[in-house]
Amino acid sequence: MKVAVASGKGGTGKTTLATNLAAVIARSGATTAYLDCDVEEPNGHLFLKPEIVCERVVGKQVPRVDPAKCGHCGACAGICQFSAIVCLGNQTLVYDELCHSCGGCALVCPVGAITEQVHPMGVVNTGAAGAVQFVSGTLNVGEPASPPVIRAVKQAAPPAEWTFVDAPPGTSCPVIESVRGSDYVLLVTEPTPFGLNDLKLAVEMTRALRLPFGVVVNRADGLDNEVRDYCQSNGISVLARIPENRCLAEAYSRGVLACDAVDGFADLMESLQARLEKEGRLA
Repeated sequence: MKVAVASGKGGTGKTTLATNLAAVIARSGATTAYLDCDVEEPNGHLFLKPEIVCERVVGKQVPRVDPAKCGHCGACAGICQFSAIVCLGNQTLVYDELCHSCGGCALVCPVGAITEQVHPMGVVNTGAAGAVQFVSGTLNVGEPASPPVIRAVKQAAPPAEWTFVDAPPGTSCPVIESVRGSDYVLLVTEPTPFGLNDLKLAVEMTRALRLPFGVVVNRADGLDNEVRDYCQSNGISVLARIPENRCLAEAYSRGVLACDAVDGFADLMESLQARLEKEGRLA
């Protein structure tokens, strides 16, 4: 089962949930993989502490113009839909950040002045944290588009009985790229007005993608009636409630897995695994 762990906003506990689920299920004997697709701010390694065995650069093809051949005819600029290549008088400029690597500019150049080279966008690290197979991506600072690195992380995923995709926060393109192709989506929320508002946005996104999903309420303090009522009225399953717990916050601050530091947390993850298996059969 491939489970994406997502949320409408940051700080709800996605990584806490994804890393602990992966660790607990791996210890039960099932093959398990953890994919950190929050490539702008990956932090799953802080808790799983993997041994990285391979680092691979992720890049895209961008055009390079040979000034000795270029006649500045403007054919390349005319075909580019993203203004990544522009002809200004007697010079042709390329903006790597805007390029979508379609290769059209090189195809239409009448004098063969355009070639392509790799523009690095980030790295993908693979390794293992005990029995958990680990894959993580990191976007280079200044890069505007993270989906290519996210796709590279997912492509590097090893075969496993359970795969957990730790998605970035929000509902934009990086999240959609992360959850796409999952068997199930866990939407993590918190019992606050912001948490509920952004949960609604995440629900709309997941339904638009036609993916089965359920909700986990983190930091549940007994005052999460509005989240409960919203889920009930919209036919959404609440698969688990993680109680507000100072010990859990302390474990997080030390970079320690909650299943190792907080009494009863591993049992909670095992119960959530059982619910996921049931939901997967129903889906």
